[in-house]
Amino acid sequence: MLYGNTFGNLFRITSFGESHGPAMGCIVDGCPAGLNFDPDIIQADLDRRRPGSTPLGTKRNEPDRVEILSGVYEGQTLGSPIAMIVHNKDARSRDYKDISKVFRPSHADYTYTARYGHRDPRGGGRASARETVARVAAGAVARQLLAQMSEIEVIAWVDQVGTLTASVDTDKVLREDVDRFPVRCPDEKTAQAMENQIEEARKARDTVGGVIGVVARNVPAGLGSPVFEKLDATIAGAMMSLPAAKGVEIGSGFSSCTTTGSTNNDAFIKDDNDAIRTQTNHSGGIQGGITNGMPILTRVGFKPVATHFQPQSTVTTDGEETTFTASGRHDPCVLPRAVPMVESMLLLVLADAMLGARIARI
Repeated sequence: MLYGNTFGNLFRITSFGESHGPAMGCIVDGCPAGLNFDPDIIQADLDRRRPGSTPLGTKRNEPDRVEILSGVYEGQTLGSPIAMIVHNKDARSRDYKDISKVFRPSHADYTYTARYGHRDPRGGGRASARETVARVAAGAVARQLLAQMSEIEVIAWVDQVGTLTASVDTDKVLREDVDRFPVRCPDEKTAQAMENQIEEARKARDTVGGVIGVVARNVPAGLGSPVFEKLDATIAGAMMSLPAAKGVEIGSGFSSCTTTGSTNNDAFIKDDNDAIRTQTNHSGGIQGGITNGMPILTRVGFKPVATHFQPQSTVTTDGEETTFTASGRHDPCVLPRAVPMVESMLLLVLADAMLGARIARI
């Protein structure tokens, strides 16, 4: 796509809005008619993502109340486009007045200007993580569709902050386990250490990165397409479209590069119900770009938030070298609020794949 604001094939979303504009929103097209539609599920996912939802994040406090404008009547989808909108209530554009003429390091200021010749400097415009409110709303529609079609469930958690890595049982982890702690890591001991590390970064006027883990369970075999539409390739592209995402692993990922085929292959067996499955899951539930019925396992790496509060060297929009110190309200670590974002992108990919599987054969 030339402009990159639409995602999906059969289950398609288009997001719109800027961080400090009047509103954010999305159009969901291709959702089948007859889906039992619960706006409370959408609001619950938005509440997990919204600014102010965790004490470890930005002090911007948005209510993020969703309005359903079309596509639903008497609790069911109509098959027509579903339009959803969330109004921006707590933007402080004055925080960006002094830096509108400088290119902030590791932001999209320079690159957006290079492409378009004009940009919205307030909060990063379309490049802001605020844009993900639209994805999370759309992902919550996909969550309901998948639950009705196949009972697929998608759960993400903070798996790593800096050098601290959690121990998580991906077969058993539940959403309530993840949400027990502000950092959204279900490993209690590691969660406290992660929270301490994020607070230390905040006090140092700095930021810290890490990794989100996500699992999709109850995924049937046969989702995905060969060659250029492999499901793992689609997942990787979806995750890399998230702000600050810098790497994606499926299954064993990069650790498999140091093993051998005899130890990394997933042997096929029959379970107690006489169903085919694999004895291990190094493939992360996907082989040849198509699901094999095992849980899909993915990890997404996020860089440290680009806005920290120490002096930085840069250049102005006129090309003059200068230094600046950021101000405003920003996350010292994107990871706790990125959990619902990662879930949403995997939900969108799987909803599209489930609909695609219906037309794959007679």
